[in-house]
Amino acid sequence: MKRVLLVSRMHNVTELFRESEPDLKGKTVTYIPTAAIAEEIEGMAEEETRMLEALGLIVDELEVSTASRESVQEKLTKNDMIFVGGGNTFFLLQELKKSGADKIIVQEVNKGKLYIGESAGAIAACPDIGFSGEMDEPEKAPELADRTGLGLVDFYLVPHLGHPEMGPGAEAIIEKYSSELELKVINDYQAILVEDDKVSRLPK
Repeated sequence: MKRVLLVSRMHNVTELFRESEPDLKGKTVTYIPTAAIAEEIEGMAEEETRMLEALGLIVDELEVSTASRESVQEKLTKNDMIFVGGGNTFFLLQELKKSGADKIIVQEVNKGKLYIGESAGAIAACPDIGFSGEMDEPEKAPELADRTGLGLVDFYLVPHLGHPEMGPGAEAIIEKYSSELELKVINDYQAILVEDDKVSRLPK
């Protein structure tokens, strides 16, 4: 079964995560903090690692912009789930493609591995990330020529509705693309869970 959990801010929805995945203790997670580098978000990786460990998970960090191909392959295939954190979506996708992580993630998710995408990590799961230019800064990924996303879902996730800083970007996306793209819009306390063809909004 293909399973994908998309969130705006993981810290706010840990209980929803527990409900969808009750047996977390001792499971391993590949944590990709790469998107935060372009935004220079200090301490985010450490904070999110503590959050994941508090859930009982064993965290294996993978910074794809500096990791070797061998390390990317090993960490994405050996662990139980994949968590891709927030930051700049364009930089994240650029580095996923450069490292080959994009193809490995798709293979692993298609085999049944849970993918958790937070903000940029959630948008990267969509068919294409170009729409998020209303919220993000594409110029932070000068080497990204192809904005095709991972395609783990067939809709377009819009995070951070109502957020004081990023909410206006979410509203701009809705205004510009709602008539041409299938948007799924969430605030910082909601999630979208995809289980094969079933798409659920959490909390229900």
